[in-house]
Amino acid sequence: MKAALVESVGKVGLTTVPDPAPGPRQVVVRVAACGLCGTDLHIRQGEFAPSLPLVPGHEFAGEVVGVGSEVTELSTGDRVAVDPSLFCYECRYCRTGHNNLCERWAAIGVTTAGGAAEYAVAPVANCVKLPEHVRTQDAALIEPLSCAVRGYDVLKSQLGAHVLIYGSGTMGLMMLELAKRTGAAAVDVLDLNEERLATARRLGCSSAAATADELDRPQGWDLVVDATGNAAAIQDGLGRVAKAGTFLQFGVSDYATTATIEPYKIYNQEITITGSMAVLHSYERAAELFAGGVLDPEIFISDRLPLDEYPDALDRFAAGKGRKIVVVP
Repeated sequence: MKAALVESVGKVGLTTVPDPAPGPRQVVVRVAACGLCGTDLHIRQGEFAPSLPLVPGHEFAGEVVGVGSEVTELSTGDRVAVDPSLFCYECRYCRTGHNNLCERWAAIGVTTAGGAAEYAVAPVANCVKLPEHVRTQDAALIEPLSCAVRGYDVLKSQLGAHVLIYGSGTMGLMMLELAKRTGAAAVDVLDLNEERLATARRLGCSSAAATADELDRPQGWDLVVDATGNAAAIQDGLGRVAKAGTFLQFGVSDYATTATIEPYKIYNQEITITGSMAVLHSYERAAELFAGGVLDPEIFISDRLPLDEYPDALDRFAAGKGRKIVVVP
């Protein structure tokens, strides 16, 4: 089968690999679409993935075309979205319900071959059947949505909160959509990319600007979400949190990224600084929200490119062009 391959640090190409075969509790999925995200850029940089070469792609959906000998939950022909998370269920963090912090954390498309290919293998337990009205090629959006759902689990947001989101890429826009549905009084979005800000306005943000200084809220925001991973945005965001407010580090930074905090201010104003790592008990809920229309795929997916163009698609994503880019085998 044809697959994208991160061959070595900075080098991405296309290759042919053997068709996958399922284990007893696995299925083979014919991939309908695979999304690109910041994690794929980190893998290209030599971060996250334990070893290269690797077939990337952790946001994907498709049709079951093969089932293992012990699979009874799915049949060939079923359409599924795939949760890429692979947990050991044995370590301290798994045993205390923090599976996303698993000491042996792994993921399809990050530590094992993923969905940037014609076919992919997944545990049957990681597959969620799609209802008839959901298009398979749109369902690659469920995985990033499940990360956003996890982010809001961490925030424990209150009704009437004022929310500030840094970044109006796919994840920032998903956080916007969820903020609207969790009773925010206002949701403001910041980005240097005017085209992306236009999409935030189209989705109904309260205001959109290049910097927080353009917005009239000197007392700060109850919830500040960084969806960029950019050091300058993070540093600015830490200073925009209102008293008793929360800063959520949601965007994925490079390993070397740092920011400065003010311990006295955190103490004196009871500010919470927290993070959200990937997916935790949120994939099925995201699938239900997606089926219920929480996202408009035609707005969120800006580019649908053939798998052969995966290297170019990754460059396009890295350049900040478009919104969600998916490749179609």
